[in-house]
Amino acid sequence: MRGAEAPEDWWASFFSGLAVEFWRVAIPEEATLAEAEFLWKHLRLSPGARVLDVPCGDGRLSFPLAERGCAMTAVDLSPEFLAAARRRAAREAPSIEWHRSDMRDLPRTEEFDAAFCFGNSFGYLDDSGNEAFLAAAARALVPGGRFAIDYGQAAESIFPRLQPHLEAQIGGFQFVEETRYDFRSGRIENRFTITRGPDTETKLASQRVYTVSELLRLVENAGLRPIDLFGSAREDPFAMGSSNLLLVAERSQTRLRGG
Repeated sequence: MRGAEAPEDWWASFFSGLAVEFWRVAIPEEATLAEAEFLWKHLRLSPGARVLDVPCGDGRLSFPLAERGCAMTAVDLSPEFLAAARRRAAREAPSIEWHRSDMRDLPRTEEFDAAFCFGNSFGYLDDSGNEAFLAAAARALVPGGRFAIDYGQAAESIFPRLQPHLEAQIGGFQFVEETRYDFRSGRIENRFTITRGPDTETKLASQRVYTVSELLRLVENAGLRPIDLFGSAREDPFAMGSSNLLLVAERSQTRLRGG
C-alpha cells in the first residue's frame, strides 16, 4: 500500500454508496446473533431495559435486542445507514428510536441502563475525540449501567495478524483491503476497494491503535470500571492475536464530571 492517508474526518463520508451496501452483507447472521446474545448476557439486559447503540449502522444489533424487549435508542452519523434501518423498521415495526448524530453527541444524560459500541467502531476519532466519546457514553448511563466495546485494533490483537493485502468475495462484492501501520500517529491506515458488477469505489479509513492497558485507562478516566475482557462474542479469553477485544465496563455510582 502506498502512503495514502485518510483525512482526519474520514468517517463523516465513508459510510455511503457501495460501502454501506457491502457492510450490510459482510457480517453473517450467526455472528450478529452471537453478539446480541453476548450483549444480552454481559450488559445484564432484560425486557424493558433502555439501551443505547452507538454507532448503530443499519441497526444490525438494535433489531434483535428490540425483539427481546429492550427499549432501543440507536445513533449513527450516516444518513444512508439510518435510511436502511428505518426501511427495515417500517417492515418489521419494532420500537426503536433513531438519531442522526456524531458519536460524541449522545441523546440524554443518565437515562440508559446499558450502551454499546460494536462493529469495530471505536478509535475512528483522534485521541481527544475518543476520550470525548467514552465520556459521553458514560454520562448517558445511569449509575451502575453497563457499557461494552468491540474493538478490533487493540495492539495485542492487530499486530500479530497484520496483513498488508487481503482480498475476498462476499455477498456479490469483490473486496480488497490494503493496510499499513503509521507508527508516528499510532493509527492503522486502510484503503478499501469495493466492487460490484461494473461499479467500484475506493475508500480511505484510519483507526487509532491502543494497547489494552491504554484502553483500560481511557475507560477508567471516563468514569467506567472495567469488568471483563474477551477475545470474541463466544467468550474466549482475550489473548495475543485475538480477532477482537470485547471490553465490558460499568459506570461508577458517583456523578461524573460534566454530567
